[in-house]
Amino acid sequence: MSPPRSRSNDDAAQFGLDFDAAPAPALAGPPMAAPDLLATLRAWSESGWLRRLDSALAAFVLDTDPAASPVLLFAVAVLAQMEGRGHTCLPLQPLVEDATAVLGWASPAREACQAVRDTLPATVAEWTEALSASLAVRVAHAAADQGQPFVLAGPAHAPRLYLRRYWDHEREVARQLRERASRTWPVEAPAVQRWLDRLFGPPAAPAAGSSDEPDWQRLACAVAVRAGLAVITGGPGTGKTYTAARLLALLFALDPEPDRLRVALAAPTGKAAARLKQSIDTSLQGLAEALDGHLDLTALTQRIGAARTLHALLGARPDTRRMQHDATRPLDVDVLIVDEASMIHLEMMSALLQALPPTARLVLLGDKDQLASVEAGAVLGDLCRDAEAGAYSPDTVRYAAEATGLMLPVRYHTTAGRRPPLLAQQTVMLRQSRRFSGPIGQLALAVNAGKAVDVRAVLQSAGGGAVHANEHATTPEVLALAVHGRPGAVASYRDYLTVVAARPQPGAEAHAAWVASALRAFERFRLLCAVREGDWGAIGLNRLVERALAQAGLLTPRGEWYVGRPVMVTRNDPSLGVFNGDIGLTLPPATPGGALRVWFLDGEQLRSVGVSRLAHVETAFAMTVHKSQGSEFEHTVLVLPPHGGVLLNRELVYTGITRAREAFTLMAPQPGLLAAATQRPTRRASGLIDLLAPTADHPNA
Repeated sequence: MSPPRSRSNDDAAQFGLDFDAAPAPALAGPPMAAPDLLATLRAWSESGWLRRLDSALAAFVLDTDPAASPVLLFAVAVLAQMEGRGHTCLPLQPLVEDATAVLGWASPAREACQAVRDTLPATVAEWTEALSASLAVRVAHAAADQGQPFVLAGPAHAPRLYLRRYWDHEREVARQLRERASRTWPVEAPAVQRWLDRLFGPPAAPAAGSSDEPDWQRLACAVAVRAGLAVITGGPGTGKTYTAARLLALLFALDPEPDRLRVALAAPTGKAAARLKQSIDTSLQGLAEALDGHLDLTALTQRIGAARTLHALLGARPDTRRMQHDATRPLDVDVLIVDEASMIHLEMMSALLQALPPTARLVLLGDKDQLASVEAGAVLGDLCRDAEAGAYSPDTVRYAAEATGLMLPVRYHTTAGRRPPLLAQQTVMLRQSRRFSGPIGQLALAVNAGKAVDVRAVLQSAGGGAVHANEHATTPEVLALAVHGRPGAVASYRDYLTVVAARPQPGAEAHAAWVASALRAFERFRLLCAVREGDWGAIGLNRLVERALAQAGLLTPRGEWYVGRPVMVTRNDPSLGVFNGDIGLTLPPATPGGALRVWFLDGEQLRSVGVSRLAHVETAFAMTVHKSQGSEFEHTVLVLPPHGGVLLNRELVYTGITRAREAFTLMAPQPGLLAAATQRPTRRASGLIDLLAPTADHPNA
């Protein structure tokens, strides 16, 4: 008989749990009673150390299983907390060794956590035994599957506790990726090389004294055509979409019936999707001229539709995690190119792979060093574990030479005696940036390498031009940037508001040009925040920037909706054609006297929605770095809060810097925040790397 629903049952349902298991036997002689531990967890939630959802999940477990052990309750609460931070599982070894380090708490939370931890078992084996004893926990591949809400998996020396759905998603993603990487197409290497010579020009011999780096773009195309999966990673300006366009041309050229190829383009956000389509179209137009007489690329590429968000592609539905397209109703596509893959969380990747026909090619583009997805998982980072090293097998090295005319340097070969990683054979890292060669690029590289000394040297040598840092910044100074810009980086919000103030001439065409001009001007500048809350977070700065622009006479905010208000969509609404992360401007319609509308620009296409229909939006003068992924701005200002803690990390700063095209400004209220973030890399707990490893044949990986 199912337990009665309670508040804790409802909270736990947010994790996708359904707990109808019989009560587990009590563990022998626990030092701390489970009800007392639960009371402590709830007190931690009241203090803000845990989320209420974290202690509610532990309460759910105890409600449904009065014999639940303190070990289980503690582990479940920490697991929920870590899921909220983007981890897909909870490794037991670090938790047992130092729970306070796992949680990253400072005093007095650290002392409180350690006091509770001292009452719990001292070894991983004891924790594993206690968790395995509960009927709420399935021991992977060792116990019957009875729908337990938690799974204990991984090797005996490094066990991991999962919420069941993340365990299921990890296995599905690993299975699909391994199968697609193993599924090869017969390609003739000489034919590949002939077409690559047309698309890139004949391979040039390295000049004397130059680097012996191969043409990684050429290699990426060759690798991608031979199997069902290709991963192309690289930093800004390395030519990921440039390469993808040539890959499309190569696929058309090699296919005996190119007219039959169904190609789809997608990205996690509307902005990223629009940029992907625009970049692909621009590259293909140039190629069409170069290939005239060899391939009717213009006619072939006209059949490629608009790029879509992943939610739109899969058919996201309100109030359910399930998509319209899945394994039973797959996508109608032969080639799918997905940009900004670092933003794809584990659950979305699982849904995408299930909806993609087994015979389709999947090409993932993204920067492995950017921030991982907001939700749990770091799929691209896991896939690109060997990207920098290459780790190419003898077969891959041989094929690369035959298909590209290039010899891969020995440093990129698989280490002698090591089994070549399967995914590495279909992964190529683009290493030469054609855009970030100045101070912004140097700063990004120094941050990415974790070299705080080099970061300081770049800032000192930049002289406040393209790169500037103020580590004694005040809020008024941040607001001044938003209103006026700075010497060497004049782009600010004044730009778009000047356009808005110059109302268009009558007529639909003039109105559309005015709207597009205002939207493009708004994209010149952006305030990026590490956090949402607080005066130095997105919420607080949005309020202050709005007030500062009004005081400068650039804005007239009256009520919630007003002319010039920038908004970000916070929830997918397929019926309106808007998706989480879309950014638009509130402007009047072409018809005088009409109600305000929010206008969005997708590439060159304008669309609008009446403000009365947009229930889930927020003002977007300032946005989090997470939300900025997939976008670029002429002048980017990164604001670091005084108490960011573990949220201030290397990936966040790197991502913020690489959103800037021409100028980057760092604003921090105190020295040391940038240096600390640079030396704090993020590592998300995941079992996907093990499942993708060459030795992943072990069923309990």
